[in-house]
Amino acid sequence: MSDHTELLTIGGLARRTGLSVRTIRFWSDSGVVAPTGRSAGGYRLYDTEAVARLDLVRTLRELGLDLDTVRRVLARQVTVRDVARAHLRALDTEIRTLQVRRAVLQRVARHGSTTEEMRLMHKLARMSADERQRIIDDFVHETFDGVDPNAPGGHIAQAMRTMPAELPADPTPEQVDAWVELADLVGDEEFRKRAREMAVAGAQAGQEPLGHDPAQVAEHAGRAVREGVAPESAEGKEILDRIVDPDLPSAERARLADRLATFTDRRVERYWQLLGVLNGRPPFPSQAPAFEWLIAALRAHA
Repeated sequence: MSDHTELLTIGGLARRTGLSVRTIRFWSDSGVVAPTGRSAGGYRLYDTEAVARLDLVRTLRELGLDLDTVRRVLARQVTVRDVARAHLRALDTEIRTLQVRRAVLQRVARHGSTTEEMRLMHKLARMSADERQRIIDDFVHETFDGVDPNAPGGHIAQAMRTMPAELPADPTPEQVDAWVELADLVGDEEFRKRAREMAVAGAQAGQEPLGHDPAQVAEHAGRAVREGVAPESAEGKEILDRIVDPDLPSAERARLADRLATFTDRRVERYWQLLGVLNGRPPFPSQAPAFEWLIAALRAHA
């Protein structure tokens, strides 16, 4: 060592760096900034390089790195760039989690909630986006397990497989409401059974509901719903004849009604609406009431 090398005590080092003596002693004991030597009286002595080393340690600690990681950086076992990338990912995850919790609290502040809703929202807020996504994946897997997506009518299962809910990490208030409702929906056993029934029926040859134009249903049956026209009335019969062939035999009308009923369910439609909200897609109006009216009219005039 050169005779001109300046050596500093812990007190001198504290004055140079602005750190407390206690902090420097702790980092020194941890092996992060080792002393260069000791004085005749046994006091620790540090060279001027310790000043720069302590500045780096302080910066890394303020960025959230633990001492073990700091020690590895200083020992050149890992680069600062690699550590920064890892901590950036961790910080992004923490930020997203806080954003979800904030959104949940905003929902509670807006609407208030029952004890059960609070329990569900607390559970959802603690989940990562991947964990929330897994709820949907598990539902889709259970509902469509064993259903061949290439079978006639199997597009229902295929569509739900290929359109997963990309649950947002930073949801809007509407998306929080949608997610709470969706999580409750897919957890309902009766809903799961109904979705499974539709999937199985859709995969069976000849089970798709044919003999009608969905656009005609939306236009005519939708208007009948809005205007309160009874399906069994004479006016209802006139509207029905605009949707299906007036000469369609009674047996065929009954079969069409049954097939439509298999694939018409407000809660299943709501599932798709909620997925749309979560994926940021434009909302679409409910078509289930129009199809329910058509089913009732087909049966009334069979």
